[in-house]
Amino acid sequence: MLQDPPRLFFMPQNCLNKVYFNNYRWPRPHYAAGLMFLLAAAFAVPASAQEPAQFFRQNCASCHTVGGGRLSGPDLKDVEQRKDRAWLTRFLLDPPTVLQSGDAYAAQILQESRGVVMPKIAGMTEERANALLDLLAAESKLEKSQFVGLVLSDKPFTPKDIHHGRELFLGKQRLTQGGASCVSCHSVRDVGALGGGRLGPDLSRVYERLQGRKSLSAWLSAPATPTMQAAFVGHPLEADEIHALAAFFEESAQRGGEEDRSGSLAFFLLGLGGAGALLVAMDSVWRGRFRSVRRVLVHGRLERGE
Repeated sequence: MLQDPPRLFFMPQNCLNKVYFNNYRWPRPHYAAGLMFLLAAAFAVPASAQEPAQFFRQNCASCHTVGGGRLSGPDLKDVEQRKDRAWLTRFLLDPPTVLQSGDAYAAQILQESRGVVMPKIAGMTEERANALLDLLAAESKLEKSQFVGLVLSDKPFTPKDIHHGRELFLGKQRLTQGGASCVSCHSVRDVGALGGGRLGPDLSRVYERLQGRKSLSAWLSAPATPTMQAAFVGHPLEADEIHALAAFFEESAQRGGEEDRSGSLAFFLLGLGGAGALLVAMDSVWRGRFRSVRRVLVHGRLERGE
């Protein structure tokens, strides 16, 4: 047994090879693992110490800009000139509760955001809310904030833009940042015999529902629904991709109507036919094999006179 409390010390002559723990000797792998643990503990940054700019970029920039105009939520440039800090802090801590309280300004924000409710942000504290408001005040004084967002094109749409948008929607051309194609979750009219995804709504007339190009482009630059936020927070659309998709959606809305739901029936019939073909193929393979085995057994018994 050890007589003294455990002590950790390094032998100078071979400190890179051995670590001695009293009269126990630990091989190099244990030393390396311990060193890595100590380094990780020393340099780990707790969530509470996250910089306000980084926190804003990860949690707020998908719906807000500072001086870049409205996205899903309002532009936050000079936000403290609209409401006092106490109200803003309370709202940042729990937006749904402030909205449910019947607050008039919160109701106005909801209306301007077309019914999109700002969710309660994980990790938000009063200290962090004040740090974010300090950041917004500083960014509002700059000629151009780092959170100004994408500058979207207002050029007229061309047939090339429409074709590009269709290719992006269908996934025939990959998105630059690696995001999922629209057809994975959505569909539009004439998208194909099998139709598109069913997780999200039909987008045949989304150009009309969002009241035109500007609002649609803002939505595509910063999707506000939880599902789309999770899918695109690390894979944002590029400005030219937003332009092309907006062109495609405008053209789809002009054609009118919704997706032809016969694609679902076609998918079901195709699956049923494929299952039948697979069963026939398996029968043709295994039936012959069963008979060949049985034939050998029967002939063997006959030869033995059984």
